[in-house]
Amino acid sequence: MLAYAPAAVTFLVFCVGVLRDRRRFSYAVLLGLSLVFALAAWCFTLIHEDTLAGRDVAVAGVVVGALCVLAPAPFLLANGVTMVRREGRGPANLLSLLAGLGLLALAALLVTAFVLHARTLLVLAGTITAIAGYFGFLFACMLAYAFLYGHVRVRRRTDYVVVLGAGLLGGERVSPLLAARLDRGLSAHRKLTKRGREPLLLLSGGKGGDEALPEAEAMARYVREKGFPERLLVREEHSATTGENLRNSHALMAKARPGYRCVVVTSNYHVFRTAVTARRVGGRGHVVGAPTASYFWPSATIREFVALLVDYRRTNAALCLLLVLGGALVWWLSR
Repeated sequence: MLAYAPAAVTFLVFCVGVLRDRRRFSYAVLLGLSLVFALAAWCFTLIHEDTLAGRDVAVAGVVVGALCVLAPAPFLLANGVTMVRREGRGPANLLSLLAGLGLLALAALLVTAFVLHARTLLVLAGTITAIAGYFGFLFACMLAYAFLYGHVRVRRRTDYVVVLGAGLLGGERVSPLLAARLDRGLSAHRKLTKRGREPLLLLSGGKGGDEALPEAEAMARYVREKGFPERLLVREEHSATTGENLRNSHALMAKARPGYRCVVVTSNYHVFRTAVTARRVGGRGHVVGAPTASYFWPSATIREFVALLVDYRRTNAALCLLLVLGGALVWWLSR
């Protein structure tokens, strides 16, 4: 049982942290580590007790690793083609296509290294695989924890429902993506009102360079057409990014109602990063998601992951550097 101690300790730290404030990416990593430690302990127990079982575990590990590289590639390539056809060739729309090509390139590099059995190529392939495995682990952690976070329902008093803006069609009309957020915000507002408290609806979004009016004003027009009363509307019209949305909205709410609680509404793929950002700017509340077209979700999720990597760029750069140095050390020792 001692082999399971690291998994137990890591999971305990995860549980304590989540009870305090669940809006941290580190908790996603802790959850992933606890599962990895538990799996490693189970494999160690099998190998220690039965050599045949150990061999089977090793074979299963190789097979699972190969599937993790190869299985997602066709799906990502197909989704990338769909994104380009429907959304255009913008950099963000190419992410799933590039991810699929990257997995195929990694598989080709590994096969070539083992066939040629060249020492330098083997070390290079191993180092790149280790870096890819690190990012794959973080991505899996994000997906698993984002799923858990998205299904948490926090039953506290709520003073505001905050809806984050998105780009306008033709510079003045609410897009389907933004309409889904507003509909989700109205639904959340109705549920909260039925509980006996009538929160304000805060619409957050500034005026982009290609927009004729602030997003918050277009959003207000949309909800008024749905019958929402003007007296319950608050506009934040100076934001251009998610960080600014949350920072400026927090300033408005904290000034009007110190100690406020809120529900923030965004798209489902955007929930976890919004929660992480809200914690950083001091926001007090939970984040919920509006549905998004299924073809749009994979590429958008990869984009969110890349943004999280950028937020923690120093830590990621340091760990990648350690992996590269480890590969260089293996190459030097194998001369």
